[in-house]
Amino acid sequence: MDYTEDSQNTAPGSLQASKLGATKKGPDAASVTKRLQTELMQLMTSPAPGVSAFPSADGNLMSWTATIEGPEGTPYAGLTLKLSLSFPSNYPYAPPVVLFKTPIYHPNFDFSGRICLDILKDKWTAAYNIQTVLLSLQSLLGEPNNASPLNGEAAELWDKDPEEFKRKVLARHRDIDDD
Repeated sequence: MDYTEDSQNTAPGSLQASKLGATKKGPDAASVTKRLQTELMQLMTSPAPGVSAFPSADGNLMSWTATIEGPEGTPYAGLTLKLSLSFPSNYPYAPPVVLFKTPIYHPNFDFSGRICLDILKDKWTAAYNIQTVLLSLQSLLGEPNNASPLNGEAAELWDKDPEEFKRKVLARHRDIDDD
């Protein structure tokens, strides 16, 4: 009896996998597409307050535009912030590249729109999705990580001069058109 034919109980890289001449290195294009379509349906059918995301106008499922509404009780209240999300070919096993398109003043975002957030770097897991990323960013707007700032001046002002911080937020912010 040949037990290597029981694929449910065969570990990756085992005799059966080597016999087939293939070891799985990540998701294929079809599974990435299916995951992104599932996430889009979740965002449409069970939207979280203050965040949204959709594939870009060109129809490329690997490139999305997102919107975050500034949370009440923060310097960003009443502001709408736009972001771009670019998904790697091995998503969800690697994080998307997320950038602010709206100019923003914040301790954890730089003036190029780059973001310092652990779940978009070394703490990423496939359990995260677009909605959790956007909600984490929305939360970060009101609770920056000043221990790891990309913008040191903003981190200092957040702690020492909230009025000046808010003035700089409003001075930097400008609405942008959809792509």
